[in-house]
Amino acid sequence: MAKTYHAFFRHAAYHQRAGVPSARQPWALTDVGVQQAREGAQVLHDILCDHGLTLAPVIHCSRQLRAWQTAEALADRLRALGHEITMLSETSALAERGLGSAANLTVAQIEEALAADPRHAAPRAGWKSDSDYCLPFEGAESLMMAGSRVATHLEHAGDPDRVTIHVGHGASFRHACHHFGLLTRDDIAQFSMFHARPSLICHEADDTWQHLAGAWKIREPKSEPKD
Repeated sequence: MAKTYHAFFRHAAYHQRAGVPSARQPWALTDVGVQQAREGAQVLHDILCDHGLTLAPVIHCSRQLRAWQTAEALADRLRALGHEITMLSETSALAERGLGSAANLTVAQIEEALAADPRHAAPRAGWKSDSDYCLPFEGAESLMMAGSRVATHLEHAGDPDRVTIHVGHGASFRHACHHFGLLTRDDIAQFSMFHARPSLICHEADDTWQHLAGAWKIREPKSEPKD
């Protein structure tokens, strides 16, 4: 098996609605977010130079507008820096954890719906950040399920000996890294991701994964995780 490299980005800052689990919100980047994406391209360029690596020509991104706009801004800046980017490829495989029929309801509305449904118990405390909890709504996923989906995408979307860019969402990327053995379960809760800052990992020929560059963001104690 050939060695592949993957640079993954959490989307840049966007117009996120308060109180709503942010996985499938359709809103655009803020002006700050656009600038974050441009700066992230420069960071990746510097990492590539440090490691003597080249980019694959396709950037993969989730179908959420904020991820696509981040990928577009990355592509524009990377082209200006001399890299060949030929296309963006949108995929549902890079989406954040899906809440199924509860998508884009507020946390309070989700809990109200569960309380009103005699088939279901109240969700456990801290359910939104519980890696294994899956809402009992049609089409919902747990964070671990989302991480497994993203991990499968990364395993199959590599370009031998080049760096493939993936733009998606923080929680599903963190859980994918747990599936690869790069983060422990405790790490998942401790770390977050900076907006539009790359992490570089390598899928080795022996089917192991290595973290090569990019820092995790330390989450403040008791802070509510976001995608």
